[in-house]
Amino acid sequence: MIRSQFMKHQGKKFVLILFVALFFSVAAHAQQKPNVIVFLVDDMGWQDTSLPFWTQTTPLNKRYHTPNMERLAKEGMKFTNAYATPVCTPTRISLISGMNAAHHKVTNWTSPQNNVSSDNEDEQFLPANWNYSGLSPKPGVPHTIYATPYPKLLKEAGYFTIHVGKAHWASIGSPGANPYNLGFMVNIGGHAAGHPQSYYGQDFYGNKPGKNTLQSVPDLEEYYGTETFLTEALTLEALKTLDAPIKNKQPFYLNMAHYAIHTPIQADERYYQKYITAGLAPVEAKYASLIEGMDKSLGDIMDYLKAKKADQNTIIIFMSDNGGLSLVPPRDGTAHTQNLPLKAGKGSVNEGGIREPMLVKWPGVTKPSSVANQYVIIEDFFPTILEMAGIKNYKTLQEIDGKSFVPILKDASYTDNQRALYWHFPNKWIPVDGPGINYKSAIRVGDWKLIYNMRDGSTELYNLKEDIGEQKNEATAYPEKVRTMAGQLGTQLKKWEAPMPVEKATGKAVAMPAMIGN
Repeated sequence: MIRSQFMKHQGKKFVLILFVALFFSVAAHAQQKPNVIVFLVDDMGWQDTSLPFWTQTTPLNKRYHTPNMERLAKEGMKFTNAYATPVCTPTRISLISGMNAAHHKVTNWTSPQNNVSSDNEDEQFLPANWNYSGLSPKPGVPHTIYATPYPKLLKEAGYFTIHVGKAHWASIGSPGANPYNLGFMVNIGGHAAGHPQSYYGQDFYGNKPGKNTLQSVPDLEEYYGTETFLTEALTLEALKTLDAPIKNKQPFYLNMAHYAIHTPIQADERYYQKYITAGLAPVEAKYASLIEGMDKSLGDIMDYLKAKKADQNTIIIFMSDNGGLSLVPPRDGTAHTQNLPLKAGKGSVNEGGIREPMLVKWPGVTKPSSVANQYVIIEDFFPTILEMAGIKNYKTLQEIDGKSFVPILKDASYTDNQRALYWHFPNKWIPVDGPGINYKSAIRVGDWKLIYNMRDGSTELYNLKEDIGEQKNEATAYPEKVRTMAGQLGTQLKKWEAPMPVEKATGKAVAMPAMIGN
């Protein structure tokens, strides 16, 4: 009897100990899912950094100062063949929807005005029938792509979802212009516009009464009248939003989408003078100061995570939305950004318009200082981020074109030279300071890249391994490769029902590459 009571007592004690151990184990591991930060920069070229993304350091790398990009690369993986689209909105919608731009048909930047196309007038073409009002989470909105954004899926999976900075997913008056409609629980500074009216707190970021426009950045009243640069203000507000989820051990997703380094090219006074002293022209010194201010933001976020002991459970993905703006010819004899050795810049399907600086740190997965040469594209972020978050069997309204790059993160030597990447820009875009490069499509398979010119049906073929600057057109030397790649490009564009411009002379849409001569 005594032994029975003793055993009973010991059993209760064991259960209690087991319960307490289980409680503390659950508390210690309450957040198993990783936090995810996408640090998206606007208009940053492949060379706009002191961190080389090529096989050698160039004079442009020596011009800029981005120590925190260097730091992130040392702690994670650098991608040397990462791609976006030629201009901003298509990239942002490809990222959030997982669709190629030719598929979602938002092929140019969206005007902040409702139901207005941003295409410029052209002598040869009428505009293509593209989705110029952007992304919509609701059906029936004219000129939009109806799709499921991944922040919505993250929110449904328990993530605290935050958007800070530039949104530019849709026009004013459409539901996609509001980040809250896309699955974000917090929105700071995101609306329909694609650039700030001003980076200066003294200007109220464009919100001074009587002077404000559609480009005025919302939500930052606390900093009005101060010397707080926009990049700094957005960073300070982003860090405030992370306190609660970290304290509550709730996984968070932060879409840190800076307006920098888009025009207007305004000096970040914290860094401007040092570039003037180094001998840069004023416009280039202003541009370099914008870059360094952006880099400080990255460092501040990394420092914050470390101080909060959240750095080892947080993934950081650094990316730009298109290549640097390259003036052709430069307005004053010098461009404020250059992409050499890459050809051209923003608005072009040449490498200077689409190849981007990309970094990923995933503690415990990516090896420090690793380098991935496998090419990836912006729509790959959608399935990758959901895989990182452990979200499986999700359902979307749209077909996903992206491919997860988690295998690359686990093994930098991963190679798939058979995969095809596609770009499609059937639009007329004229930057403020140059003519733009328009009406082209492109495909990359392995080291080979083919460009299709919609104006005359001509093609260009480049071997990027041997000719990263796209200076030697190999189309005449390899006619069979041209036929194969042009056919593959045309077949895919036809499958996606990609928009094409219309010839004014005939009233017919321009032929797709595979249909030339048919």
